[in-house]
Amino acid sequence: MSEFIHAVWQYPFLQYALLIGVLAAVACGVVGTFVVTRRITYIGGGIAHSVLGGMGAAYYLSVVHGWGFLHPKYGAVIAALIAAVIIGWVSLRARQRMDTVIGSIWAVGMAIGILFISRTPGYNEDLMSYLFGNILMVSPGDIWLIAILDVVILAVVLLFFHQLQAVCFDEQFARVRGLNVEVYYLVLLILTALTVVILVTVVGIVMVIAMLTLPAAVAGYFTRGLRSMMIAASVLSVLFTLAGLAFSYGPDLPAGATTIVIAGATYLVVSLISAARAKTARV
Repeated sequence: MSEFIHAVWQYPFLQYALLIGVLAAVACGVVGTFVVTRRITYIGGGIAHSVLGGMGAAYYLSVVHGWGFLHPKYGAVIAALIAAVIIGWVSLRARQRMDTVIGSIWAVGMAIGILFISRTPGYNEDLMSYLFGNILMVSPGDIWLIAILDVVILAVVLLFFHQLQAVCFDEQFARVRGLNVEVYYLVLLILTALTVVILVTVVGIVMVIAMLTLPAAVAGYFTRGLRSMMIAASVLSVLFTLAGLAFSYGPDLPAGATTIVIAGATYLVVSLISAARAKTARV
């Protein structure tokens, strides 16, 4: 731990990693609370894995056709938003089986990404690293992009907090009150998509679902209101990310995977303690 603290003061890449972790934690805590409350984790998973298609396409256009301005993360944003809109439209209008639609988007998005990567000349290790994340390789450009996405997410949540809360807790009552549930459900999916793009940088595509849900799930054991749950989830996200960086630095372990293991272990311990207390109270 002392080695990590000393290194933070010396190396800018660790300072960038810490800043990215804090910025990601804000979106993770806020949107993750909605995701856990509304129980749409599976949708987050579908969106998360579809972003590889956008990344692969952007990388291909950048390398093969000289579109140097098209960073893979911009492709990820576009792909995530498209996936969110498709899932929202299908669930609200087409009445198809949601698990089938999400599974299709999940698989097709990753397949498209792999196809574009295979057609791009050169060594594609950097792009494939998005599968598992590499928070230690972030750049100032990544920080600015994530900061902008954070501002967008917070602004939308502040403007439409009560509407999003109604959609998450009691959809039927919201309809009775005249709320356009379809629109705000789509807004929630778009917020989820933007948060997925942010978390891809921290823990990678494969582990986005865990980081999106575990901090909020742990926070749910200690809080009652939605606002307090968001704050607690954001704080926990920061702590998990810091712990992941600190414990992975010395042994040279993947920071994203270490973060998820710590978050998962915390959730397991809290769940067991809560279950034991509930059993004792019934006795």
